[in-house]
Amino acid sequence: MPSTTRHRELGRGERVLPGLWRLRLPLPWPGVPHCNAWAIASGSGIVLVDTGMHEPGSLAQLERAMDQVNLRLEHVRLVVCTHAHSDHWGQAAPITDRAGCELWMHADETRTSAGSQDPDAALARRLEVGRQSGVPQQALDEYAQLARALPSGVARAMAPDRLLVTGDTLETDLGTWTVYETPGHAPSHICLFEPERRILISGDHVLGRISLYYDYGYTPDPVGEFLSSLDRADALDARLALSGHGKPFVDVHGHIEGNRRLVADRLDAAMRALARGPQTAAQIAPAVHDDEPLSIRNAQWFLSETLCYLRHLEQAGRVHAEPDGGATRWRAT
Repeated sequence: MPSTTRHRELGRGERVLPGLWRLRLPLPWPGVPHCNAWAIASGSGIVLVDTGMHEPGSLAQLERAMDQVNLRLEHVRLVVCTHAHSDHWGQAAPITDRAGCELWMHADETRTSAGSQDPDAALARRLEVGRQSGVPQQALDEYAQLARALPSGVARAMAPDRLLVTGDTLETDLGTWTVYETPGHAPSHICLFEPERRILISGDHVLGRISLYYDYGYTPDPVGEFLSSLDRADALDARLALSGHGKPFVDVHGHIEGNRRLVADRLDAAMRALARGPQTAAQIAPAVHDDEPLSIRNAQWFLSETLCYLRHLEQAGRVHAEPDGGATRWRAT
């Protein structure tokens, strides 16, 4: 009988271009087995873009990946993080400690990094969102028990040495990279673009496999922000994208179009669900996700994404929220 146990990946390093390396780092999440950090030659060392998440043995996995391409943590001259999710900045503290370098991130990093500083408050907030979305109390209790056992994925919350905004630049041996603010997936999200080679470091904004997620509750309309950010990235006319997960990919415009289509499809799916009458976000979420039922493993992702679609539709005047006891029901206008 074949084993159903998923074997964890190991850190792996590979050269993408002369002076540019992909560091593939393992993740503990089903369906998301790894994330990427990118090393760019810069003088006597490297700029490291993103860090992987922190968990037991994770720094050794990063060192393993770096060793395969003849790099060391001590070569890091600067850490830049595309956004404040644990798999992208979780190891920033030990890396900057070891390398004695600075951390640069977007100014909105505090909105999503706050959960690592006060995990109880972050969990309480997620549970309240679940209640308002119509999730049964028993399911919330089961989720809370699971969530309390999970580590934050962040070694230590730390303030960036520089807060990045659109137009900021960083110098490397491969040229000058310009920062572009691309909120939506997270309020703190940025991309980096090198115009001579037309390379886009896209973080989780544009992935090789089209997959959508938005941070809910920090801004009024994450979906609208995401669509605007896609326009901003598309205008750069990149020919190679280095994303937060998966292999480098070309046809960047095609991937951006794929994201636009999927957003439109899921907005339409939400409206079709509401044609049956007022419903909670928990009732709408499976319809938005190809009729996949909510589970303790996917509920946070699915509800966050669905609520962002509903808020976007609310901004457009197509739906409105109706409080109904402890839950909120949504109705088409």
